[in-house]
Amino acid sequence: MTERLTTGDAAPDFTLQDPEGNEVSLAGFRGRHVVVYFYPAASTPGCTKQACDFRDNIASLQGAGYDVVGISPDPLPKLAKFAQNEALNFPLLSDPDHAVAAAYGAWGEKKNYGKVYEGLIRSTVVVDPDGKVSLAQYNVRATGHVAKLRRDLGLD
Repeated sequence: MTERLTTGDAAPDFTLQDPEGNEVSLAGFRGRHVVVYFYPAASTPGCTKQACDFRDNIASLQGAGYDVVGISPDPLPKLAKFAQNEALNFPLLSDPDHAVAAAYGAWGEKKNYGKVYEGLIRSTVVVDPDGKVSLAQYNVRATGHVAKLRRDLGLD
């Protein structure tokens, strides 16, 4: 199990590609809060619900100074299709070797129907303008997560 981040930790820097081939790095968000959320697989029911919740709340999140970035192990063509099909209005980044997820504590042991395996743990880490973790949530639920996150950030 990788080490989970806690409030006050330095957020691990990363540079990953989006479906258009652009490199997106955490450093590019300095000066703003950024919600970095990790999800297991594009176009699955739970991940679609969560992504659409972020899409539907992006204007109010950005208005409060929060950008959003979604990260999954999916290949870029799958992310492009997901973003297009769901009209997603924030970057989706591909982490095919799980290195960023592992650095954030979002890759590790999971159990499903009694089977133990390594996989992506649905997680959200909020990074402050100075690059420090201001909130870290692990094993979050896809449904209702954005509403809970808004409450936890004092945005409601």
